[in-house]
Amino acid sequence: MLKDFKAFIMRGNVIDMAVGIIIGAAFGPIVGSLVKDIIMPPIGMALGKVDFTNLFIVLMQGKVAGPYATLAAAQEAGAVSINYGIFISTIINFLVVAAAVFFFIVRPIAKMNARQKAAQPAPAPAAPTTKECPFCYTQIPIKASRCPNCTSNLQ
Repeated sequence: MLKDFKAFIMRGNVIDMAVGIIIGAAFGPIVGSLVKDIIMPPIGMALGKVDFTNLFIVLMQGKVAGPYATLAAAQEAGAVSINYGIFISTIINFLVVAAAVFFFIVRPIAKMNARQKAAQPAPAPAAPTTKECPFCYTQIPIKASRCPNCTSNLQ
């Protein structure tokens, strides 16, 4: 049983998947920081000094009545809120990850596969298995000496 498990783990696609998950887990915080610390501040400044982490709508007041200056204050008071600023940041985070995956993984692999297909010669056409009867023009087996349709004798 241990030998079968080792054979399963050592298969190429399982190792590739594990490496992809590990790199993805390491890549996530980098992109999260890129969006939160580098991309969102200039977007917020361009939109009139908006802090996306503090964009929220209070649905129900907490123990301490609002208005709440920040999302942290609303959460500390126990208010129920829709945090649409964090949602916008998450969408931008996703778009950055999707763009990075597309431009740095999908496109290069597609180009590499296209080059490999172009470098491979086209397979030779298969030998014919049928021929045409010169009398009735139907397809018959290539080894036939008599046409099964018109019974003509073939040379």
